[in-house]
Amino acid sequence: MSVPAAPEVSAATLLRRPKLWLVPTILTGLLALLLSLLYMGGIVNPNAELRNLPIALVNDDIGKPLPGQQQNLGSQITAAIASDTAGGKAQWRTLTRAQAQDQLDSGKVYGALAIPAGFTDSVTALTTTGATQQPTIVVLTNPGKGSLGSSLASQITTQAAHRASQSVGRQLTASAAAQTSPTTKLLLADPLNVITQVGHPIGTHSGLGLTAFYYTLLLVLAGFMGGNVISNGVDTALGYADNEIGPWHTRRPTVPINRTQTLLLKMGMTAGITIVSTVLVMLACVSILGMDATRLPLLWIYSYCAALAVGLGVQAINAAFGGIGQLVSMFVFIVLGLPSSGATIPLQAVPGFYRFLSHFEPMRQLSDGVRAILYFDARGDAGLTRSWIMIAIGAVLALVFGFAMTSYYDRKGLKRLTPQPA
Repeated sequence: MSVPAAPEVSAATLLRRPKLWLVPTILTGLLALLLSLLYMGGIVNPNAELRNLPIALVNDDIGKPLPGQQQNLGSQITAAIASDTAGGKAQWRTLTRAQAQDQLDSGKVYGALAIPAGFTDSVTALTTTGATQQPTIVVLTNPGKGSLGSSLASQITTQAAHRASQSVGRQLTASAAAQTSPTTKLLLADPLNVITQVGHPIGTHSGLGLTAFYYTLLLVLAGFMGGNVISNGVDTALGYADNEIGPWHTRRPTVPINRTQTLLLKMGMTAGITIVSTVLVMLACVSILGMDATRLPLLWIYSYCAALAVGLGVQAINAAFGGIGQLVSMFVFIVLGLPSSGATIPLQAVPGFYRFLSHFEPMRQLSDGVRAILYFDARGDAGLTRSWIMIAIGAVLALVFGFAMTSYYDRKGLKRLTPQPA
């Protein structure tokens, strides 16, 4: 005797079941709230959060002090600026010109303020008859540190230079002769000309210092998405997940394999397939789009290792957490990584929570290395050495964590069983 088939249930009937709504609504709402808080919390007010932005301060002035003074004007100005941290926003580093250029070239400072040689003599000349030439103070930018970081440094240095100009103007006005012409007095009130120059140039196809961030994002996404695609593909091929394309649904015979061997298979495939994805990322960015990049062999090796470390991490997390692994890895590599990367907004201009995350979040570690290769001649002290170390640590942690969890599950006899319909 055949059993009659159960009648089909309509969507309208199921929509009236509160329990069906409960979990998706709560999870979706929490995700929307967390994403909003985490993303916008890191970028909404960088000026208010800005603390200790490193800026070089250079005094090349070799002029003699003015009568009755012990220091020339260059020394007076640099001392006054160094003691004024602009409300805690700036961390002034008093350096020689060579030291400042080295730190600009290695990305250790976001800009510089330089007082040229002969500055005191050019200021003194303003009090002479017929003076028309304004002394200059030079603001140096570092676009390799990103457009926003360089802009913040430029604002701080320009403001400091104008305050110095007004201070010098008060001294000159007080010492000016009574018969000084009104035009000369106006010149003396704000005597310094502030000019802006690029301290460390980068290529015109560098996205104003943003290609490093977007290239890093591509590497992270390649590792993240590739890891998840490989994980799902292997589970489908081994019969542990359904294969559904359009109206077609299949389930392959289940292959008897334990969790540890499954993870080893997925990580091996990740190591192989990441070669292809890395080549295609470089092909698109450098060859097709013309992104400025030198040291291409190093860039490829670094890109492969970076994307592989992310992919191995994704596999380890998926193996440990199962169905929610993709969500966990998304938070680890994407959600928390973007605002703490320091690639678009300097870490000195984000809340303390994100500065804390930046010590270990993968995207920050990877972006420092990419920036060093693309903009700072692959210098180790520009962040490349630390990036290599963190990539190695990340890969080792992924291997240890992933295989420790799968070995534990296997020892406990927690096998991956084919789900059965209720």
